[in-house]
Amino acid sequence: MPTNEINLGESVTGKIIVVFFGMTASGKSTLGKAWADFCRATYYNTDRVRKELAGLQAVEKRPDGVGQGIYTAAFTEKTYEAMLDLARQDFSRDVKMVVLDGSYSRRADRDRVRSMTAGMGVRCVFIFCTCSEKEVQRRLELRARDPEAVSDGRWEIYLHQKQTFERPDTRIEDDCLWLNTEQAIAATLQWLAAQPCLQG
Repeated sequence: MPTNEINLGESVTGKIIVVFFGMTASGKSTLGKAWADFCRATYYNTDRVRKELAGLQAVEKRPDGVGQGIYTAAFTEKTYEAMLDLARQDFSRDVKMVVLDGSYSRRADRDRVRSMTAGMGVRCVFIFCTCSEKEVQRRLELRARDPEAVSDGRWEIYLHQKQTFERPDTRIEDDCLWLNTEQAIAATLQWLAAQPCLQG
């Protein structure tokens, strides 16, 4: 646990889902897990949930092509629904904060989270994670050499996402924050903790 962790997950008023999303290698998983630890919140990652649904080990590599294998639109929708089911179970046990981590590349995917939270009286905040293309390349090179890496994201996936990702327009999706993940994690966590939408 980080030494500067707080129990924000218990101190917020009401219940809240925080969704860290973005393109591959955007830093969403690193930051999402760090935020969950910082707040002592529960955390779910689409890569892990997807592979569990497929009967795979988390670190088992699946270099499927875009939209193929366990990355078809149908299996992605199944994964997102499983994430929401996990969140529902947590909120039924009176958990205050749940952190979700995944691409959520379509507004429809994000709206599905909004519909669930509205029906349960749960607040929802989206954190759109971004970084430079040079940083994406650096992170993907490190990932390719890491035997413990869970994500199957690769350069060709990133290039596809550049063309298809539905970036949030905060004039419409006003529950979204844009965040550059190239900053130091400790400073980023403090910045997030200071945002009114993430407080009570």
